[in-house]
Amino acid sequence: MVAIVSAPTNLGLRPPVRGGVPGTAKAPEALREAGLHRRLYAAGAVDAGIVLPGRYVDDDGRRPAGTVRNQAAIVEHARRLAHRLFDIRESGQAPLVLGGDCSLAIAAGLASRVTGGGGLVHIDGHTDFRHPGNSTGVGSVAGEDLAIVIDRHTPELAEIDGLGPYFDAARVAHIGHRYEDAFVDEVREAIALVVPADDVILHGAARAASRVRAVEGLERDYWIQVDVDVLDPLHMPAVDSPDPGGLAPDELIGLLRDLAPHAWGAAVTVFDPDLDPDGDHAATLAEVIAEGFAELGTAVDED
Repeated sequence: MVAIVSAPTNLGLRPPVRGGVPGTAKAPEALREAGLHRRLYAAGAVDAGIVLPGRYVDDDGRRPAGTVRNQAAIVEHARRLAHRLFDIRESGQAPLVLGGDCSLAIAAGLASRVTGGGGLVHIDGHTDFRHPGNSTGVGSVAGEDLAIVIDRHTPELAEIDGLGPYFDAARVAHIGHRYEDAFVDEVREAIALVVPADDVILHGAARAASRVRAVEGLERDYWIQVDVDVLDPLHMPAVDSPDPGGLAPDELIGLLRDLAPHAWGAAVTVFDPDLDPDGDHAATLAEVIAEGFAELGTAVDED
């Protein structure tokens, strides 16, 4: 049974303008307005509540060197969300987290570690692998989450409560980056599988999913982290970093349909309703989520 969790955090994103606040915190309710919750409830899902983040602060120029935006608030939210995910998983339900930004991957990693481990399928238009070892521009967790969850970042983020790495790099797959991604070569050396968006477009979602599940440790019991900028801006421009060359909604639905049954949970992140005044893109994303995650977690106990 799917358990819907709202996690409306924007803490991991850079401000859209100086002193501004990213709109991703509005995403769960925008998706509700688009009919997502009604569709999920009709399919048997339950409401598992909300885990609210701390207040977003544009602390550029004021935060200590070597830290990221809203770092303390991100860590505190990750701990609380991890507790919620732990409880849901222990109850035998499959959490579906509606974000929010992709700092939510930290909470998923913490919950995975304390419940016996599991792999990660990271579906994103970017590798999100910026870290202090490869960039002087570290500052936003939403561009650094994959590095954090395999312990390639600062200990304050990557080793919360001594639990890092949250995911074993040998059990991590990434799907969806564009070829010009700055960190893809490093990512290929760091994790088990890297599949660019072009491969999904050219060879199909079923092949990409089968490659993931052929990785030892990714046959079952993994977390799916979906950043909706994996979609092409033609279909989903309501994100903070749109890049051409992404998937079509049907391609993402096909990928999720193949992967979701064997996952213990999933999160969907970085949709920004402030960039979707008419609600058209919320409707697109609601369709992707409802169709792609219809069977979330259903095969975990059978595997």
